[in-house]
Amino acid sequence: MSNPTKNALITGASRGIGKATAIAFAKAGYDLYLTCEKSIDALYELARQLEKEYNITCTAVQADMGDFSDVKELFANIEELDVLVNNAGICHSGLLNDMTVEQWHRVMAVNLDSCFYTCHAAIPLMLKKHSGKIINVSSVWGTQGASMEVAYSASKGAVNTFTKALAKELAPSNIQVNAVAPGVIDTDMNACYTQEEMSALIDEIPAGRMGTPEEVAALILQMATAPAYLTGQIVTMDGGWC
Repeated sequence: MSNPTKNALITGASRGIGKATAIAFAKAGYDLYLTCEKSIDALYELARQLEKEYNITCTAVQADMGDFSDVKELFANIEELDVLVNNAGICHSGLLNDMTVEQWHRVMAVNLDSCFYTCHAAIPLMLKKHSGKIINVSSVWGTQGASMEVAYSASKGAVNTFTKALAKELAPSNIQVNAVAPGVIDTDMNACYTQEEMSALIDEIPAGRMGTPEEVAALILQMATAPAYLTGQIVTMDGGWC
């Protein structure tokens, strides 16, 4: 008898790490719920492509994961969930003194509040099965801190402690909570760097290159299928950089 199909929700899935993760999970046979805030046409196209190529069900939803009402509406249409990947995130580069209160709260809403919103909704679905995997996408800056990216670093540091604390809370219920902390990955989020700045950054990385979204996606998929004893971990993937 074949194993029943599993369901995964991947937020921020229209590009970069989220898109690569959606493709990796589709290849593995998961039915998917995918979200994005702005690039909904691209997400619809990705969903159609994955359904056709991998014979899965893929639902694309436009939602602001930093808005509780959007997340609540999203979960109103999800009856079962095996894996939650909290990938939606934004960065803000600049001096803290130049940052507005609104910009600060927006970074925190998308990067941190979204994890609370989705976990709050997903946990009851996982408790029904007495199983589940929650994987948060963090950053090396969550442990190291980055000049000119104070809000982003703070939000990801909070994601790390959120992950560790929730893992302890849910371990008795056989729900595992882990985080992936990528280093410099070749995504649009790094478009703020000049070519000269990026070259200098890569020179600092022992692997001599940026990571790829596909590499991060492969790690996320591995964590979704890892033994249940792996929980509460922040797994860094940075080419030996930090």
